Amino acid sequence: MLSTPALMLASCGVEKLGAETGDSPAAPAEPYKVTDVAAFEEPWAMAFAPGTGMLFVTEKSGTLTVLDTATGTKATVSGAPKVDYGGQGGLGDVAFLPAESSATLSGRTIYLSWAEAGEGDTRGAAVGRGKLVCAAATACGIEGLTVIWRQTPKVTGRGHYSHRLAISPDGKYLFVASGERQKMQPAQDTSVTLGKIVRLNLDGTPAAGNPMADKGGVTAEIWSMGHRNILGMDWDAAGRLWEVEHGPAGGDELNLVTAGANYGWPVRSNGDHYNGDPIPDHEAGDGFAQPAISWNPVIAPGDMLIYSGKMFPAWKGHALMTGLGSQALIDVAIEGEGAREVARHEFDKRLRAIAQGPDGAVWIAENGKGARLFKLSAK
Repeated sequence: MLSTPALMLASCGVEKLGAETGDSPAAPAEPYKVTDVAAFEEPWAMAFAPGTGMLFVTEKSGTLTVLDTATGTKATVSGAPKVDYGGQGGLGDVAFLPAESSATLSGRTIYLSWAEAGEGDTRGAAVGRGKLVCAAATACGIEGLTVIWRQTPKVTGRGHYSHRLAISPDGKYLFVASGERQKMQPAQDTSVTLGKIVRLNLDGTPAAGNPMADKGGVTAEIWSMGHRNILGMDWDAAGRLWEVEHGPAGGDELNLVTAGANYGWPVRSNGDHYNGDPIPDHEAGDGFAQPAISWNPVIAPGDMLIYSGKMFPAWKGHALMTGLGSQALIDVAIEGEGAREVARHEFDKRLRAIAQGPDGAVWIAENGKGARLFKLSAK
């Protein structure tokens, strides 16, 4: 059974970093060449439409852009939702159904997440589903975009939306990361979806077989709980879901997500509160799921994928994480239910989004205004 603005930014600050379980790995010889491809304004997420080289990029202020990676041509996709832009909020993730894989863009389903305004000074994450309609590869719009899920409840503040999306490998379910909105205690409250991962049918309804499906309401949506601010989710080759989330002052963690598990926030963390007050560390037998690996000082992850391509054999099955404060691409080997940091590839900018191209190249977007998009390909 499921058991002060500046301070909040501290976990994303530039720090000298090392995994809690040991010293930082030595700087590696880079296995890739870097190509500077394009620039975006505050990119947050990106995804290739399956079966194509068309990369869809969300920008926080509310713009969805499609990039033809073969020609370098980019264009705005019409029909994106109105977003509550500010702080960590705005247009969030983008996802496609893996089964809708063809050279034709038009007609496929597209999922988006964003920060949505509520009554008074409140807001929360929302997820919408629509159809992509394209007159040409770079002349696309979204039709029939409808909200299918909302974070409950909407609260004050502009942080910790999370709103990462992950379609299950069998294409049947939509998993949504729902941050605790910097409110902490709701992560342990099963009557709300803050601080949870929810598992939904593709239409946004609660999926049958969820741990508390019999409770009804938003409780029936919950898959796991005790999360803080998840900024990356992906599946390994065995079909297991992994997520990486921000800790407070220390304690960023990578978790193997299992049904009904409680990951401890804010009762347990390998970090401390920003004012220096301690939080009990994770420990065996405390009733909470243990992280596969944690970092103290933090890496401040921006996104994550589990690499499945052929271009970089040494990365196969590894979690690749973009670092904000760490300004690095973090290479983590997954070993059973544990994990180990292998290498840290340093960049001179905060890194936000990551995607794997159809040929196995890795695409990385910097964070912030005038952010560059890079392609990492084999030397």
